[in-house]
Order: sequence, then structure tokens, then C-alpha cells
Amino acid sequence: MYLPDHFKISEAEEIFSFLDANAFGQLVSKHDDRFVVSHLPFLISTDRKHLHCHLARQNPQWRQLEGQQLLVTFQGPHDYVSPSWYQSPGVPTWNYQAVHVYGGCRVFDGASELATLVEALSARYESAFENPWEPQYRDAMLTAIVGVEISIDEILCKYKLSQNRSVADQQGVIDRLEELGSESLVRAMRKTLL
Repeated sequence: MYLPDHFKISEAEEIFSFLDANAFGQLVSKHDDRFVVSHLPFLISTDRKHLHCHLARQNPQWRQLEGQQLLVTFQGPHDYVSPSWYQSPGVPTWNYQAVHVYGGCRVFDGASELATLVEALSARYESAFENPWEPQYRDAMLTAIVGVEISIDEILCKYKLSQNRSVADQQGVIDRLEELGSESLVRAMRKTLL
């Protein structure tokens, strides 16, 4: 990821807060000399050293993951930015938040470890519902998936939110994005406003 200093985020708390809020990512790997991608929900280990997810056993991507150096990308809010919103000259661009995680991979298919992962994912996403689903599945269902553990070896975090523009230009972008209903991006920009 191209990462100019004015867009680079390096504070661990901010990065992990972003990952927690935007945990649906893209698992990128090589498979038969071709890049492949699976779109998946991820969990961060409590020690922040690993990402966990699972793939359908029928997805061939998992068969060549073991020991591979992987890339997982996460994206936050994003939107188009018109130069007409600036007070000073500019060019069309796109504002966004993104995190890239690089790391080695371990694939697992033990029933106990898979059950723990499925239960953790369920707890994470079902907790928002009034009557959350309680994990009740046949053990045989776990044979339909494989687990993936990715060591977090390197993280790159970029918030491209007009920080390279004047305060007036940043405010102009915020105002127009707010009019267009891009609320999540507006909130992110307000946090970085100079």
C-alpha cells in the first residue's frame, strides 16, 4: 500500500479499534500461481497477535494456505471527493480508510478448535440481536469448514481523509459528504480535522 506520511496511522489502539469495527476483510493468497481472494469476517486474538477466520472446505483456497505469507485487507468508509468542494485548486480523489495485515498462516480442522472459533464468531455478531442465536449445530457441520490462523507480522494503516488539504478544504469536503449522507466517513474525517 502506498502510504504517504500525512495519511499513515501508527497508533496501535486506533488501528485495532478500526479492525474491530471493520472486521469483514479480504483474505488474499496465491493458489496455483494466481492470486485468489475470499471475503470473510475475522476475529482478532485477545493478545492481538493473530487473526482468525474459517473457510468452506469446498473453497480450494485453503488447500495452499499453510505456511504461506498472506495479505488480509480491511476497508472502512469511503467516498468520492470532488475538487469543486475545495476553496483552492485540486483534483478528483477518493477518501477512505484501509488496513493491510501481513502474516504467516496455519490451517486447522480439529473439531474442538473449530467449535471455539465458530462460537467466538457467533458471540461477536449475534450479541447485537435481542434474541441471539445460541450455537446449536451437529458436530458433523464442523467438517464442512477449515479454520485459518494468521500471525500478525506487519500492519499498514492508511486514513486518506483530506489531511493534505487546508482546514477550509477539509471542512468543505465534510460539509458536502454530510449533505450526501456519507455519515461514517464524515465522523472519521472530523476525528482527523487539523
